[in-house]
Amino acid sequence: MLNIGCHLSISDGYYKAAKKAVSIGANTFQFFTRNPRGGKAKDIDLEDIENLKEVINKNSFAALFAHGAYTMNLCSNKERTRNFAKMILKDDLERLKEIPSSYYIFHPGSHVGQGTEKGIELIVEGLNEAITEDNNTTILLEGMSGKGSEVGRNMEELKAIIDGVKHNKNMGICIDTCHLYSSGFDIVNDLDGVLDHIDSILGLDKVKAVHLNDSKMPFASNKDRHEVIGAGTIGKDAIIRIINHPKLKDLTFNLETPNELDGYKEEIEMLRQAYRY
Repeated sequence: MLNIGCHLSISDGYYKAAKKAVSIGANTFQFFTRNPRGGKAKDIDLEDIENLKEVINKNSFAALFAHGAYTMNLCSNKERTRNFAKMILKDDLERLKEIPSSYYIFHPGSHVGQGTEKGIELIVEGLNEAITEDNNTTILLEGMSGKGSEVGRNMEELKAIIDGVKHNKNMGICIDTCHLYSSGFDIVNDLDGVLDHIDSILGLDKVKAVHLNDSKMPFASNKDRHEVIGAGTIGKDAIIRIINHPKLKDLTFNLETPNELDGYKEEIEMLRQAYRY
C-alpha cells in the first residue's frame, strides 16, 4: 500500500484535517505544529485528538508529519532567536506526546555567516537541550536545497548533527525530492547512485520520510521552488520511480506541491495508480 498524503491546515482541528485527507484518497497528512511564520500554537483539544485517533485507526493511516515552524533557527547568530527556537522545539515535542503516531520534521537552520561547522555545533547544542533520554517521538532533519547559509544541504552535514546528539536513537532524516535535486543529487538519472551515497554516509535506515515534490528550478540550482508533479524539471516518470523503488516503497510520502485540495487529489490518484506494490 502506498502511504501518501499532503500538507493540510489544522486551523479547524486535527479531526477535520484527517477527514479531508480521507476525502482525497490520502492515508496521512502533514501539518504545521504552529504558525509557520511566527510562534503561536493552537491549544490542543483532547476530544479532537480522540476523534483523530478514530479516523487514523479506521483508515489505516501511516505516521502523520508534524512540521516545525520556519522561524525555528537553532543556529542563528542571535542568541534571542536561538532561545526562541529552543522554546519552540521543546514545546512541540511536549505537545506531540498527545498526537498519535507522528514524525517531527524541521529545517536544521541557517548559520547566517557563522560557517557550517559553527551552525552544526549550535544545532546540536539546541537538540541536546531539548531531547531527553525518554523521548519517543521520531525527530527528522529535513535535507535542504543549499540556498544561502542553510545547514543540511548534504548527507555529511545531516550525519554530523545526528552524531552529535546524545539521545539520538529516534533521529533520522526526511528527504525532499525538490531539495535533493536542487542540491545536486541527480534523482532523475541516477537514483540508485543517490541512494547508495545516502546509505554510505548515513545509512538508508535513517531515511524515515519523503516530501514528494517536483521542482521549478534546474538541477543543482540550490533553489527551493516546488512544482506540481510532472510540471517541473524532475518530472512525473522520476517521481514514479521514486515511490516504486524497492528501498523507498515502504516509506511515507507527503506532497508539498503548490496545489489546492482538488490538485492534491489528482496527484494522489495518479501516484496510487502508478504504484506497483
